Amino acid sequence: MDNKLDNKITYINYCINAFADKYELSSKEAYSYLRRFKGLEFLDKCYEAEHLLSIRDAVKDLVTICKSNGGEIG
Repeated sequence: MDNKLDNKITYINYCINAFADKYELSSKEAYSYLRRFKGLEFLDKCYEAEHLLSIRDAVKDLVTICKSNGGEIG
């Protein structure tokens, strides 16, 4: 695996766990929610810009994206 992909995977995992912590979910629940409401797709697509922000900002962005796709957390 190349270093850039490795960094992206690490970042996405970190965001999943930060989201889980913020909303008192298990990592599995957070992963399922973010997958269902396109948060993971957003992190993958927007990684180049998103990883430059704080994790707090990333979680806020995930809430916004998921809400726009039918999610209700946040």
